[in-house]
Amino acid sequence: MIDITTLGGKRIDENTFKQLIKQIKLKITEDYKFPPEIITLSGATIATLGNFSASTGKPKSKKTFNVSAIVAACLSGKEILNYKASLPEGKKKILYIDTEQSKYHCHKVMERIFKLAGLPTNTETDMIDFFVLREYTPEQRRDIINLALNSNSEYGLVVVDGVRDLLRDINNPSEALDIINDFMRWSSYYNLHIHTVLHLNKGDDNTRGHIGTELNNKAETVLQITKSLDDPDMSEVKAMFIRDKEFAPFAFRIDSNGLPQTVDGYKAEMSRDKKMHYSKLKNEQHREAIESVIGNNTPVGYNQMIILLQNGYSNIGYSRGRNTIINLLKYLLNMGFIAKIDKTYQYVYEEKDSGQSDSK
Repeated sequence: MIDITTLGGKRIDENTFKQLIKQIKLKITEDYKFPPEIITLSGATIATLGNFSASTGKPKSKKTFNVSAIVAACLSGKEILNYKASLPEGKKKILYIDTEQSKYHCHKVMERIFKLAGLPTNTETDMIDFFVLREYTPEQRRDIINLALNSNSEYGLVVVDGVRDLLRDINNPSEALDIINDFMRWSSYYNLHIHTVLHLNKGDDNTRGHIGTELNNKAETVLQITKSLDDPDMSEVKAMFIRDKEFAPFAFRIDSNGLPQTVDGYKAEMSRDKKMHYSKLKNEQHREAIESVIGNNTPVGYNQMIILLQNGYSNIGYSRGRNTIINLLKYLLNMGFIAKIDKTYQYVYEEKDSGQSDSK
């Protein structure tokens, strides 16, 4: 045997190279079947084996509630929040990775999943492994996931909540590409589906950093979870990107038991009603929109303020053209939300009480 080439910086011998070519070479005479669907939503394919997807949204938009419903549907085989799921034989096990919460808060998520799936919370099950990786470095987290997948071939769904904690610098393109390559390699090599969670930017509806760009380009589906403009206790789920046909957006709210429940009769148009005047928005909604794009009290020029307002109101679901935003600025000036100082404009902050926190 002789060394003939390198792979990932390591020398490989002739036999290894031949095996590699055999594995990656596509043949016209072979039959390649469509990968098994494991998760659908209103008839649209959300997830297949050998691919990865994502849930994204602003902080407190209830992304993890949505993911809990997906996992519960996979565990139970029941339709939950419009999600239907079916893991194939030999791939029915789920691996849930949480990278940022304490064991206490992770246990609440796990308990929610069990309740949604109709499983007893006083009995252990081997259907799901829940790993808490808050205390580890990004490199260690990736190594643990890799070792877990290598040690158990029964995983059909892997949830990574959240992907940002698998890298040190969210704006490093090399790190982002490495993570996405890991997702593609893990999902393909181990024949499973990976669903991950990533925040949206505060200033717009784009996924965060280079990792967000790579997710949008490579993921099978990217779901966007957004707080409803009309009801802050309600969250809307829509397709940000999807390879299959789009599904009609739906909404859910949290019931008295702390579980997400579908809002019957919900019409997505209600949060994007073009006839709705900005004067009909609540003061809290105005402040949420403005504060999502103004991180300090620095005065800005007219054109910059128009752009900021357009992005900020889009963040809460009130997307409007420049002419409407110009009139909106006049309204905000009259209402005291914005102050004009010479030729600049400045947000007038309001003292707030410490509000109650909500899950992700």
